[in-house]
Parts: sequence; C-alpha cells; structure tokens
Amino acid sequence: MTVRLAMAAVAFASHAMCAAPALAHHGWSEYDSTKELTLTGRIESAGYEHPHGFVKLFVDGKAWIAVLAPPSRMENRGLPRADLVPGKTVTIVGYPNRSKPEEMRAERIVVDGRTIELR
Repeated sequence: MTVRLAMAAVAFASHAMCAAPALAHHGWSEYDSTKELTLTGRIESAGYEHPHGFVKLFVDGKAWIAVLAPPSRMENRGLPRADLVPGKTVTIVGYPNRSKPEEMRAERIVVDGRTIELR
C-alpha cells in the first residue's frame, strides 16, 4: 500500500509541476493587433524574468507596462538585461491590451539605435 501511495504522490506532483507554467502563461488574444502603438519614453523599471520580461515606460507623463519576450529570446536576439536600465530612452512598437489601458504587448524595441524583433 505504501508503494502505491508513493507512486500516486509522484504522479500528482509531476502533473502539478507541468500545469504551473501553463497557468502562468497567457494568450495574446487580450491584445488588439489591429491597433499598433509606437511609444518612445524613459524606462522607469524593467524585469527580465519568465515567462516574459517587462518594461515600465514613461511617455508624456503616462506610465505604460510593455510585456516583452521571454529572457532567452531577448538574449538570443541581442537584447541583454544590461540594455533595459532605468533612465534609458527606448521606443517600443506593439499592441494595446484590450482591458488594461496602460499595458501593451511589445513586438519590437529600439534601444541604443538598434531595433530588436521580439516576436
């Protein structure tokens, strides 16, 4: 009986570990791809974590949250963590969130004169 219980616990734990990343990730349907935004502003803060990085950007007195690509993709495409520092001016092109007026999904970012495709 103990072996059966242990096997059931292992099976449950492995399923739970696989489900957690899936629950953390969201679909892109919450963004309106018919309304492209181009924002140029100053980075207030940035996160370089999974499942997606982010930049809090100030544009004309308004704070925006730009959802970026996963860190591995940003690194592979030439956007290291060191490029996303507070105070730096960047341009982000992307799509607005349908229900959060201060959030956008970034398609590309222009930093230090370089354009990095994120999708």
